[in-house]
Amino acid sequence: MLAVQLAALLGGDSGKAGEGAEEALALLDGFDDALVHGLARLADERADAVAALAAAFAATPLGDRLAEAADAVVSGSITQEHLTALAGGRVALSGAVHDALLESLDTALGRERAEWPPAPDGMGTTGGAAAQPAAQPAVESAVQPAAQPAGNVLGGVRSWLRELAITGWRGVDHDLVSAADQIVEALLAAPDLRRLAAQLDGFAAELRASCPIGSAEHLPVRRWADLWTRALLLSQDGVLTGEPRPAATVSGRLLVLGVDVHEHATAVQFQVHAVLEPADGGRPRLVRTSVAVAKVDTIVGPALWKLTQRHKILLAALADRRCVEITDMPLLDSGDLVWDDDHAFVSKPADPLAAARLCLSGALAPAVPPLDRVAVRIAEPVLVEGYKVTKDGSLDLGGTVLPVDAQRLPECGPLTPKLVAASSACVGLVRWDAGRWTLQPLAVQAKVKREVVVVATGDWALGPTDPKAAKAEARAADAVTVLRERAGRLLRR
Repeated sequence: MLAVQLAALLGGDSGKAGEGAEEALALLDGFDDALVHGLARLADERADAVAALAAAFAATPLGDRLAEAADAVVSGSITQEHLTALAGGRVALSGAVHDALLESLDTALGRERAEWPPAPDGMGTTGGAAAQPAAQPAVESAVQPAAQPAGNVLGGVRSWLRELAITGWRGVDHDLVSAADQIVEALLAAPDLRRLAAQLDGFAAELRASCPIGSAEHLPVRRWADLWTRALLLSQDGVLTGEPRPAATVSGRLLVLGVDVHEHATAVQFQVHAVLEPADGGRPRLVRTSVAVAKVDTIVGPALWKLTQRHKILLAALADRRCVEITDMPLLDSGDLVWDDDHAFVSKPADPLAAARLCLSGALAPAVPPLDRVAVRIAEPVLVEGYKVTKDGSLDLGGTVLPVDAQRLPECGPLTPKLVAASSACVGLVRWDAGRWTLQPLAVQAKVKREVVVVATGDWALGPTDPKAAKAEARAADAVTVLRERAGRLLRR
């Protein structure tokens, strides 16, 4: 049944971005191209693109502010206030495309979604709904707000981002990128600003790795514009330093569907997708929970799991494929559980495909925080069955093809493109990227040596079961031990 629904999504008009979305994406492309070359060097075509972005909001409450900002930028007067207004317009336009895509996906799947609650009085920002504080990711939300860092580090963030916008990606050099190092260090010193610190650090790392950018043939234009926009809005006073949105506490049974691994050179996050069956008998809900840790670029593969050993309950649930009973665990409006092992214990076996068959269709999907309304962030869990695998690894859903994003398969787990190609059922995340829907596998049912097995991305959470991988993990784990010992010595000095 779900294959038919996805085929309808891919084959019909809902497989496109939706009415008006192509025009919105064209406006984004024009503004993003202006950022490539720098707002200080706006040719007529790029000046028109900035003005067109503002004109799209002429009939909205943002219209006057955006028109003023566009006129000022085109004339060469580029202030923080004007850039913030344009960033707010860009994120609102991007959010509209996201909403159209997500609505088409929800309609095809028959999935109901919760509404994002309005901001409490006094918590709105000058940038409109798109600039309201988003719910914190799960690992960060448990941290209590700290005092504003000395030296107004947020002002430093905005100043650096302004310089980037004026210079443009083509003009970025190592000196400009290095100017972010001290800012990131100051952000990391304040627990409530580490979310912004991680993004800014990653953004600067990408720019540094691409230098000299002026001679680069291809640039991730949309991605860098998204990162710049998000960082600028997060750096506004009060967005991250205010109290996080209140979270309810929930109890019940957590049925794990799979884990999505977000790995970078200096950090890794394990984001677990699951269905929560409330203890009070309420409607099942789609939820996520994330644990993250800093790392060095030499720690890769199965050794990544060694970095999260303090989350033993969650790791055991992934490795042993068991459900988890949780008690009074905070749940944010975004559908993120703030994970705490002390509020959970491992329970009965729970196959991810069986859990998806029984619970996915009626589960309530979470609302999307305002700043997370970006098309590339769509990641909706689905169960796909009754397909054939094509030669290029895509899934043929009865004449309609759903591409598989095999590049997202993590190296720290046993799930490989070969296993996906041999599969007959798959739990995965439907995503929108590069103008098309794709599927990122989290767990598959496949035939291996005439035996039907289930393989998931989290199967090695307690260590690899494959002998070759176990040897490689043992070598990498030694590196983790050595680094921890060296870090301990430094701290003791």
